[in-house]
Amino acid sequence: MSKYKTFNAHDYADIFKALSNPNRLKILSQMVSHCKPGTCCPPEAFEKCCVGDLGENLDIAPSTLSHHIKELNRAGLIQMERRGQHMDCWVNKEILEILRGFFTEKNLSTLL
Repeated sequence: MSKYKTFNAHDYADIFKALSNPNRLKILSQMVSHCKPGTCCPPEAFEKCCVGDLGENLDIAPSTLSHHIKELNRAGLIQMERRGQHMDCWVNKEILEILRGFFTEKNLSTLL
């Protein structure tokens, strides 16, 4: 059973708060679509990307990138794992499915 099964309005608000920053949206979008060649792990670890590579096109300081990554992780949108000196991260597909389901009429009416 998923730990996200009992999502409520506050849980969704935390996710949308994390996504309200344009840089976080760009980071998540980049992770969802793909990582640059050479930054993804082998197919058995599908969609893992090195955190350092995610900030290349954002023109933000590494400390700011780190903050955004931590906020996405805190909201449950991404997961992280240390690999030596590198930090790998990947999209939490379960949360994306929950968000997709949020926008159905049935789910919206349960929040009222």
